[in-house]
Amino acid sequence: MRGQIILSHGSGAGPDASKVGALAACAEARGWRTQRPDFRAHDERGYADAVAPRVAQLRAAIAACAAPPVLVGSSMGAFASALASLEAPVAALFLMATPPLIPGYAQALEVRAGVPTMLVHGWRDELCPAQAVQAFAAQRHLPLLLLDDDHQLAASLPAITAQFETLLESLA
Repeated sequence: MRGQIILSHGSGAGPDASKVGALAACAEARGWRTQRPDFRAHDERGYADAVAPRVAQLRAAIAACAAPPVLVGSSMGAFASALASLEAPVAALFLMATPPLIPGYAQALEVRAGVPTMLVHGWRDELCPAQAVQAFAAQRHLPLLLLDDDHQLAASLPAITAQFETLLESLA
């Protein structure tokens, strides 16, 4: 086995969400162990009140890993994964459709310096404007793949999977 990957779904989705499921299958086919925590009970609290419990659940999952895991997240899952990376060691971050902030939550998006990070976002994201993610990536010199897609990134799954495979190979 190559290592552990924790994949976090977005708000209103679940552990079997399409992007998270496809990336888990991709990783498992390459010898990685995966886990997909279920955050739906936290999401019932509303966006801002779901962040801290999601981050706490991720920290506990990270602590149970033998080595720093790769964190993958979509939307709220990406936001929580990024914040968890500030508090626990992670091998890399793969963040999709990432909100730069959650209205009502005090902390904005941030990632730990030095952690390999890849951002994937849709030009037509109706929930998280691409310009805000571009500015975040530019300020931190992070790679950003912008796709002709919306927040769900459903039309871009092959491109996302290819980018994810590239990240995993870089860590092997």
